Amino acid sequence: MKLEVKVWELMARAGIRRQKELAVKANLSEALVSKLVAGNMKGIKFSTLASLCEALDCEPGDLIKIDSKAS
Repeated sequence: MKLEVKVWELMARAGIRRQKELAVKANLSEALVSKLVAGNMKGIKFSTLASLCEALDCEPGDLIKIDSKAS
């Protein structure tokens, strides 16, 4: 099972064009946002998920896609 965080899609929907802008709005480090966008994360903290959802005006299910076929 593989988790994918759909940050770019939701950034576009929210009118956020730069990772730095999302980092500021979500009160997260630019490095963390960069890792999320690149898909270089093995997991995500609930606090990070909550910050992203608030900044992107979405629900956790909008942000995370689960690919059960991937290993």
